[in-house]
Amino acid sequence: MSKRIFVDRKLSEHTLEAGPATEQTAEQSREPQGRAESNDPAAESVIEEAQAKTVSLEENEKLKAERDSLLDRMARMQAEFENARKREAKERTEFRDFAVAGAVEQFLPVLDNFHLALKSTGSVEQLRAGVELIVKQMEDVLKTLNVQPVEAVGTEFDPRVHEAIEMVEKPDVPDHQVFEEVRRGYRIKDRLLRPAMVRVASNPQQKEA
Repeated sequence: MSKRIFVDRKLSEHTLEAGPATEQTAEQSREPQGRAESNDPAAESVIEEAQAKTVSLEENEKLKAERDSLLDRMARMQAEFENARKREAKERTEFRDFAVAGAVEQFLPVLDNFHLALKSTGSVEQLRAGVELIVKQMEDVLKTLNVQPVEAVGTEFDPRVHEAIEMVEKPDVPDHQVFEEVRRGYRIKDRLLRPAMVRVASNPQQKEA
């Protein structure tokens, strides 16, 4: 009985001696965890910064890709516009050449008749009659091209279509009336090609009245 009591006392002393050490060990084992917990905000900040940099790089790459796409589209549009401009200029030149060729073709017979008139050995009256026919032929060609002469003699002077080279006093002609055409004017539809050069009457009697 006394022996058992002695053993129990030894065990109790051993437990008391080991207790503080065991508690110290537990505290030591918890200490790194506490330190790790205290370092968590900094680690999270680093992680967030790294993630932000990753996102920023991805956005930069995306923006660069969009920029390259826009530049490529602009280059394509500029090339298409330049091709369209060149094509339009070529078509306009071809149309003008075609129109000029059509007009010139109609005047070639008139030119042929002038050459024949120059080779003629007939009288003056015959030569004059031949020139009159050529003039008539040329006027017909102008009509086919919608070219019309400007009315002059017998009309009131109109500065929009007439060019007065002289005002002549004419008591028997209404004031400001064209009485002589020096050079014929022409228009194509509503467009004036050149004004008619004319002499205009000045009637003092009508001015006094």
